[in-house]
Amino acid sequence: MGFARTCSVALVGVEGVVVEVQADLEPGVAAFTLVGLPDKSLTESRDRVRAAVVNSGGEWPQKKLTVGLSPASVPKAGSGFDLAVACAVLGAAERIDPRVLADIVMIGELGLDGRVRPVRGILPAVLAAADAGYEQVVVPECAAAEATLVPGISVLGVRSLRQLIAVLTDEPVPEEERDEQGRPDPLLAGLRLPGTGSATGMHSMGAAQHDQGHDLADVIGQASARTALEVAAAGGHHLFLEGPPGAGKTMLAERLPAVLPPLGRQESLEVTAIHSVAGLLPPDKPLIDLAPYCAPHHSATMQALVGGGQGIARPGAVSLAHRGVLFLDETPEFSSHALDALRQPLEAGHVVIARSAGVVRFPAKFLMILAANPCPCGRFSPGRDSLCECPSSAIRRYQARISGPLLDRVDLRVVAEPVTRAELARRDARGETTAAVAARVRSARERAAARFADTPWRANGQVPGHELRTRWHAAPGALDEAERGLERGVLTARGLDRVLRVAWTIADLRGHARPDPGDVRLALQLRTGVPRGEPMTIGAPA
Repeated sequence: MGFARTCSVALVGVEGVVVEVQADLEPGVAAFTLVGLPDKSLTESRDRVRAAVVNSGGEWPQKKLTVGLSPASVPKAGSGFDLAVACAVLGAAERIDPRVLADIVMIGELGLDGRVRPVRGILPAVLAAADAGYEQVVVPECAAAEATLVPGISVLGVRSLRQLIAVLTDEPVPEEERDEQGRPDPLLAGLRLPGTGSATGMHSMGAAQHDQGHDLADVIGQASARTALEVAAAGGHHLFLEGPPGAGKTMLAERLPAVLPPLGRQESLEVTAIHSVAGLLPPDKPLIDLAPYCAPHHSATMQALVGGGQGIARPGAVSLAHRGVLFLDETPEFSSHALDALRQPLEAGHVVIARSAGVVRFPAKFLMILAANPCPCGRFSPGRDSLCECPSSAIRRYQARISGPLLDRVDLRVVAEPVTRAELARRDARGETTAAVAARVRSARERAAARFADTPWRANGQVPGHELRTRWHAAPGALDEAERGLERGVLTARGLDRVLRVAWTIADLRGHARPDPGDVRLALQLRTGVPRGEPMTIGAPA
C-alpha cells in the first residue's frame, strides 16, 4: 500500500482555500476514484493525468487508486488540480519521495502529452497559499511572473511534468522544445472566458492602454462636464452626464482613467487577482498598476454587470472595474433590473452572489460614469428651441428608466451642452491637458489622504456623511444654502451628505483648508444641475 499527499488551491471567487490532495494505492482491480466534491472538468482530470504520466515516461500504477481532495465540503472546480493529482499519484507509487511533496503547493493543468498549461486565478491562488503559511509553489512556466508578485514565496515554473519529476527526484532536468518565435503559444489558449474578448465590450484595460492617442485637451468646450470629471477623479464621486449625441460624453469618460492616480501595491494585487480569475490578464503584463476601464454594452444582463453564471460565479463588470472606472453609455437602454442591482455594490463596495455551489464575494469599489441622451431621439433641450419631436410622455418614460434611488447615489449630475460653432472655430479651443488635470487630482488626493491618515478612508467619496459632519467641519455658514435645500425637499439627507463630500473635494482641488460657501455652491450646482452663479472651472479655463 502507498500513500502520498501534496497541496493545491480551490478558488471561490477571488478567495482561495488550500486543498490537500491525497493519493492512496491499494491492491485490487485497477481503478481510479476521485472524491472531494469535484466538478465536471476536475472529474475529467483522471484521464488527463493518466495520459500525461504515461507520455512523460512514467508508469501508471495498476492498482486500486483513490484520490481525495480535502476539505471535502469545499466545492472544487477547474483543471488547476491536475499537477497536484499527478504528483500525489507518483508519490504513492514511490516514483517521487512523498516527503518532498508534503509542503509544496502545485497549480496547473496537464495536457495529454505532459505539458503544463496555465489556468486562470494563479495570483489569488498563490496569495491563499502564502496566507496559509506555505513557502513553495509550482506553477506553469508562462505564469511564473504572475506568481512571483506574492512576496515570501519560492516559485518554480515548469513547462512539463517531466521537468517537475526531474526537479523533485534530483535528476537532470530535460529541455522541452519551445514553439518558434512569432507563432501563437498553444499553452495560452483557453485562458480567456468565452464572451470576454475585445469584441464584446466586456474587456477592461489599464489607463495607459486605453488612453493611447487620447487627451482631455481634445475635448472642446464642456467646461462644466470637464470640471465634474476632475471632481469625480479627485474624490471618487459617481457622475451622470446627460446631453445630446455628439456632445462629448463618451470622449470624457474614455479619458478619465488617465486622470486617476496610479494604483498602490495592494490595490494592484486586488485588481490583478480579479482579472486573473476572469481570464483577462495580459500574458505580458502580470501586474495591473493603472486604473482599469470597463464599458459593457447596454444589452448586458444583470449577471454580466454584477457577476454570476452557472456553477461557481464569475466576476461581472462592477468587479472588473474595481479601483477603476465603470462607464455605462446609453444608460436608459440598460435593463432596469440590471441598473438597480448596482445600488448594493455602490454602497457596500463589494458584491455577494449566492449560488447552489456556494457563496462568492467579489470586490467592487469603482467609479461609475452614467451617460444618457435627454430623450429617445436625443434632441430634446429644456429651456431652448429644439428639433425634438418626442411626445412629453415618451420623454418622461425614457428619463424614468434610471430609478431615483440609483440617481440619489450619484454625486455629480451635469448637462453636456452641444458644442457651438464658435467653440469649434476658436484657434485656442483646446483645453487643459490630461497631465495638468491629473497633477491637480493627485495633489487633491494627497491632501485628502493626509486628512484621513488615521482612518480607513482615503478619498472624500468613501467617507460616511456622519463622520464628515462631526469630525471635519466646513467654514461657518458654508452649508446654509445646502441646508435650505434640504428643508425645501430639493435634497435628501443622503443628498446633503454627498454635497458635503463634493465640497470637500472642491476645497482640496482649490487648496482650501476646508470648504467655504463658494465650494459648497459649486458642489450644489454639480449635484442638482441648477446654476448658482459659481464659476464652473477649477483650473485654467477651457
